[in-house]
Amino acid sequence: MVQDGPKTSFFKKTINFCSERPFTAVLTYILIVSAIFLIFPGLDVWASNFFYNGEGSFPVSKDPFWRSIRYFGVYLFQWVAGLSLLVMLLKLAFPKIKALMDLRHPIFVVSTLILGPGLVVNAFFKNLWGRPRPRQTDIFGGDLPFIGVWQPTNHCDSNCSFVSGEASASIWLFTLVFIAPKAWRIPLATAIGALVFVLSANRVAFGGHYFSDTLLSWGITMLVIIGVYHYLYQRTPNWAQPNNLETSFTNGGNWLRTKIGAAACWCARGTKNFFRKFK
Repeated sequence: MVQDGPKTSFFKKTINFCSERPFTAVLTYILIVSAIFLIFPGLDVWASNFFYNGEGSFPVSKDPFWRSIRYFGVYLFQWVAGLSLLVMLLKLAFPKIKALMDLRHPIFVVSTLILGPGLVVNAFFKNLWGRPRPRQTDIFGGDLPFIGVWQPTNHCDSNCSFVSGEASASIWLFTLVFIAPKAWRIPLATAIGALVFVLSANRVAFGGHYFSDTLLSWGITMLVIIGVYHYLYQRTPNWAQPNNLETSFTNGGNWLRTKIGAAACWCARGTKNFFRKFK
């Protein structure tokens, strides 16, 4: 049996570290990215300059193809969330039929979308940090100053640049890798990784976000995903045990059917009594 020794590749060691200590790995990633852009803030300007035409515009933002790529991403996010909700709704609508999958899966997907891209990124960072978008700054044709990472300002009131909402939503798609069958994970992660890169780079090319906005958004969102995954799958509370969830949704569906049936009967009686008045 061959033992891992000093010749073990750095790449393999990194993969093992990330798989064994994912929370620490993501925190380390956030700290390294933050340090790089705090020490070299010009990297953000340098990256955005690749897509700036020098005349107050980011031409890619007007290109129909790249605009369609952006909206494809938005529709994809909606479809993944919608299908997850549908799995839960079908169980409520047909409580006697076993759920299509472990109900933790749709709960995991929907809850991480709400907590990560929804509350942490959009409600907290984007609305409170105040970093102007590249196209709003005087460097790229706007009238606001350039602000570096992790520097709260009042130059932007809401929906600001730090951090990227669409980069957050794109990395959120990795929740599908967490719940996919083992044989599907590598090809699915590869496809989603490519999509994350394209959708996130698109926002930089549009002048909507700095490079650091996207990189830090990935890390912040992944922290949320890992935290929720740990809670639901590794430290599963009693209410989230698969059998208990199945029973809860069955009971909830039966209760809804009873209430809906009672409401329908009440409406039918009321309608019948109403029309009797005209006889």
